[in-house]
Amino acid sequence: MTEKDPAQIWESIRNAKKPAIDIFIPSSPVQMEYVSHMKAPVMISAISAQVKACAEFGCPVYATFEDATRAETEFLSDAVSAALSAGAAGVTLCDTAGVLLPGEFSDFITGIRTAVPAIDSAELYVQISDEMSMAAACTAAAITAGADGVKCTAIPAGCTTLTQIARLVRVKGAAMDVCIGLRTTELTRITDRLTRMIGVKGGENSVREAGAGNDLPNITLNKNDEISEVVKVLHQLGYELSDEDNNKVYEAFRRIAVKKQFVGARELDAIVASTAMQVPSIYRLESYVINSGNVLTATANITLIHDGEKRCSVGVGDGPIDASFQAIEQIIGHHYEMDDFQIQTVTEGTEAMGSAVVKLRSHGRIYSGSGISTDIIGASIRAYISALNKIVYEED
Repeated sequence: MTEKDPAQIWESIRNAKKPAIDIFIPSSPVQMEYVSHMKAPVMISAISAQVKACAEFGCPVYATFEDATRAETEFLSDAVSAALSAGAAGVTLCDTAGVLLPGEFSDFITGIRTAVPAIDSAELYVQISDEMSMAAACTAAAITAGADGVKCTAIPAGCTTLTQIARLVRVKGAAMDVCIGLRTTELTRITDRLTRMIGVKGGENSVREAGAGNDLPNITLNKNDEISEVVKVLHQLGYELSDEDNNKVYEAFRRIAVKKQFVGARELDAIVASTAMQVPSIYRLESYVINSGNVLTATANITLIHDGEKRCSVGVGDGPIDASFQAIEQIIGHHYEMDDFQIQTVTEGTEAMGSAVVKLRSHGRIYSGSGISTDIIGASIRAYISALNKIVYEED
């Protein structure tokens, strides 16, 4: 709802395969006042004019009502009606603040559908903040109440995620008469790639998978904790180690704990990767050649040694690390679910050492591998191979 010329917007997307225009409309009294500086009657006229101007280009036009759950009921109904009458193909109602419980969200959707009958002939979407960790539950309530879909993100960004939707449909889809064509394994691979592409987040030099169940618990172990407590935390992180490996991890934990105020989940991951279940190098890295840049697709040419034989493959990915992992998977002929991937610097400066931790899941168990190098790509490759060797050794 800015004063930008719609023609300028259209010019920037006209060559897209499926162009569409989505107009973001402040709808709560606070947002209208401080974002658009408009009162309700003026906003209604502006919505109608903006949608009509965009609809003239012949592409689908959508109206997204921000902070809709805190809008005045009469205004929201009039605003949605104005957008649909002006030619909008659909609307999105946002719970921007994440203030509604599932039952309240169901009532909210039912109320809008009752007040605006024309909405049944359009596409009705919702976008729900996960402020109270109820986005998935509110999504289910909205769909049950008649919403056609939910806007979500591939990785956690404060609202419903694709992974949450996939889990919801898997568990309750039949009861809700809902199905989607998502392949969960492929979804995990996509979110892995996107997370690695985005890279550093929140000021931490680390990368984590975006997926359900992979958020590290808030651990604050210290030097006074006994081995039983450390083993309990390892179980929380998904590790099932032998007594010997548990003892190795605890010894390494004690060495670090006496120097630090506390030891967190990331440190424990690194300890497990570097001390537990050390096995022979069934696969060994011979060489790798990476081609990457902003004008070409990343490729990785990886050569591994297995039983004295060189095995080579070229992988293509959304970045050099993704391409490297794809190449390794082609060599071994198997895909393992990646439970976690972390990278961080060990030393400072332009020649800093980089450390990587890779956690692979096989038959319900997690295997962790670590790698270190002045080249973070090399460290990541070595970490993957370290975890792979643990899987192959134990399963053989």
